[in-house]
Amino acid sequence: MANKILRIVLIIVLFIVFFELGLFSSYTIVTAEAPNVQGLIDMQISKIQEFFNPEKVNDVLIKDPTPVNISNKKDVALKMESLSQVDGVNINSMNITTYDDTDNENLTVNIEALGYASPKSSSGQIIISQDPSYKVIATAQASFKENGLRVDENTLEITSILKLY
Repeated sequence: MANKILRIVLIIVLFIVFFELGLFSSYTIVTAEAPNVQGLIDMQISKIQEFFNPEKVNDVLIKDPTPVNISNKKDVALKMESLSQVDGVNINSMNITTYDDTDNENLTVNIEALGYASPKSSSGQIIISQDPSYKVIATAQASFKENGLRVDENTLEITSILKLY
């Protein structure tokens, strides 16, 4: 049994030695300089430490948001319009997602929609643009009612308004 473990350790050590020799020789070929052994080893150690960094584990554990459909899009758009003080919110561009479990009765939803500014007039003409001027992002509480998932407009809060250029 000890003989097998010794062989496995020897194979791993030989693999690491050949890997390092290959790294040093390729560094010499590419840069035409003698390799900085300490610098290359430090770089490898830092890359391995980054791989096992606890912050990386959190990135893996955070799941993607789940898209949901709500039954009161028009009411939510009007409330977003009044709170964000834009001249219109596009219902078709509305993106509603949640990180909560959709089996729960109450959900916290994130709402993103494109907003429009008032038309600009120049030299007596009104020019109406189809291009959105803002991206409005909001959060709200939603719950399942008899006709589907409804957002409570009283809990709607604008988290950011981004100007699109």
